[in-house]
Amino acid sequence: MSIFDAIKKGVLEQFNSSVTVEMILISVAIAFVISLFIVFIYKKTFSGVVYNKSTVLTIVIISMVTAMVIRTINSNLSLSLGMVGALSIVRFRTAIKEPVDTAFLFWAITAGIMTGAGLYVISIVGSLFLGILYYVLYLLDVKAKSQYLLVVAYREEGATAVESIIKTIKKKKLKSKSLSGNLMELTYEIEYDPVIDEVMKKLQKTAGVRNVNLVTYTSEYGL
Repeated sequence: MSIFDAIKKGVLEQFNSSVTVEMILISVAIAFVISLFIVFIYKKTFSGVVYNKSTVLTIVIISMVTAMVIRTINSNLSLSLGMVGALSIVRFRTAIKEPVDTAFLFWAITAGIMTGAGLYVISIVGSLFLGILYYVLYLLDVKAKSQYLLVVAYREEGATAVESIIKTIKKKKLKSKSLSGNLMELTYEIEYDPVIDEVMKKLQKTAGVRNVNLVTYTSEYGL
């Protein structure tokens, strides 16, 4: 037997199994259950500004579709080549703003691949481990104080009083400073605690202060 024949035989042996309706249904059902667990972790740890229901539906659908595709192409070489050719012309251009959403979608795809390949136990155990580990990390991160932006706009006559009040904030970082005519605007990154409320009241009562705002801080990655 030549090397070419040996390679050809080895490749064909990988695609000699037949796919049945029962096998597809089992793979899709298990992928559905795992995707529900992924959605549960996603909802429990969601910390974005606006909750998007379409992301949850996408996680469920993409896991089941991936399981069906992998189960199908795992049974026939011609089907696998045809499926690869069909998927190669598809372009996904939906922008995902939250990096965490991308991680959950990748998790759903991975679970679908393992389920479609028949690795049910590995898929279930792996998803449980990842979910519990991520949830624990989320709880540890929640204990940290939230980051906010303190925005103070004031006129020149209130500069000295504003600076003295802001100095009472222990942990702060100047993010921006702008001047428009006689109006100065300062933006500080701070950690929120009950003392900040008192600081805002003092600033509001200070002569020359036009407005004081406290907004949720969002980094460039949306975290």
